[in-house]
Amino acid sequence: MTNRRIVGLKVGVWLACLTPLGFLVWKGLTDRLGANPISVITLSTGLWTLTFLMITLAITPLRRLTGQAWLIRFRRLVGLFAFFYGCLHLTTYVWLDQFFDVHSMLKDVYKRPFISAGFTSWVLMLPLALTSTAWAIRKLGGKNWQWLHRLIYLSATAGTIHFYWLVKKDVTVPVRYLVVLGVLLGARVALWAWQRRRVAAPALQPEAAD
Repeated sequence: MTNRRIVGLKVGVWLACLTPLGFLVWKGLTDRLGANPISVITLSTGLWTLTFLMITLAITPLRRLTGQAWLIRFRRLVGLFAFFYGCLHLTTYVWLDQFFDVHSMLKDVYKRPFISAGFTSWVLMLPLALTSTAWAIRKLGGKNWQWLHRLIYLSATAGTIHFYWLVKKDVTVPVRYLVVLGVLLGARVALWAWQRRRVAAPALQPEAAD
């Protein structure tokens, strides 16, 4: 794929990723956030954080299965948008819900474990966002950078658990995210095992011939 088409696709991805925020702002300006706007904003930003995390995790398996190497160019961009919406989600809680009351937030964390899970997810995303530049890759080294960015698996898991624990009655939507996460992690394990088998196969062929 040509660089010109890549640039065009990136513009499209930027617009698509900003659309949920634009829609949320539009609802706020037109007084369509309902009776509990803080709840609507919190839920919306949280769902989009998880959605972008899942899309980020899906890019590598999709690239390997389809052979479309250009897909990898969008992984960092989508991952940063996951962090962006995660920051909006956290800010909504700290500012609009708790009004920066540290004592109240600590008490909330102690009483409600789902908040601890959500905060853990955000903390795990933080080093990924901070090391998303080419400079960071050079400084850390490719292998160390790859190991660090495997934190996304833990972040996505903690975020999904956060959502599951948050919902008290109908867990249909959280379970869907758990299933998607399980499929994506399973796909990575399967691809890893398949690659190891391919690497090991040539080494076993001479022995089989003997």
